[in-house]
Amino acid sequence: MKNKLTAAKDAVKNIKDGMTIMIGGFLGNGTPEAMIDEIIKSGIKGLTIIANDTAFPDRGIGKLIVNKSVKKVIVSHIGTNPETGRQMNEKEIEVELVPQGTLAEQVRAGGGGLGGILTPTGLGTVVEEGKQKITINGREYLLELPLRADVAIIKGTKIDKQGNVFYNKSTRNFNPLMAAAADFVIAECDEIVEVGEIDPNYVMTPSILVDIIVKGGEC
Repeated sequence: MKNKLTAAKDAVKNIKDGMTIMIGGFLGNGTPEAMIDEIIKSGIKGLTIIANDTAFPDRGIGKLIVNKSVKKVIVSHIGTNPETGRQMNEKEIEVELVPQGTLAEQVRAGGGGLGGILTPTGLGTVVEEGKQKITINGREYLLELPLRADVAIIKGTKIDKQGNVFYNKSTRNFNPLMAAAADFVIAECDEIVEVGEIDPNYVMTPSILVDIIVKGGEC
């Protein structure tokens, strides 16, 4: 069995300037804090981040925003992080706002190899600008394209040494979707267990999707 356990300082070497990165979490809940801190320490810049939100200035993805490591975010909201709004208004960062359900489905489509999804969400708003519309059975939909990333950084509650991941309660959020939609997956967790200790019924991200395991902070 391949040893996937890696120190955060070594795992971050798989992330380069200008990459597109998916980061799991919801307002910092289920977010890989140790890897985010390592990205900041490494001085990586020009990232495009795909995530649910930009958390808070002192937590989660918000720390990357404050550090100006990010050139663009594709997220469902930024309201809890005033620094994201400030940088957007000053044109220091590009912000693409996507309805939350649409964002989740775009990531799922990227992981499933689909050509896109059809949704009525956003019709008649700025969301539809520049997008193809398709009519089915007399109803109009927007075609939303799949999203993929160079690297996904996810956070699990338990990970076994092979890379099978369990997420507790709401920490599940975007993590499993993103693990399937990136070329390389770094899974961070506080508790790493032996293979077989996680009931197969509770494996939410299978080991085949995980390239590296990082022992992080509190899950």
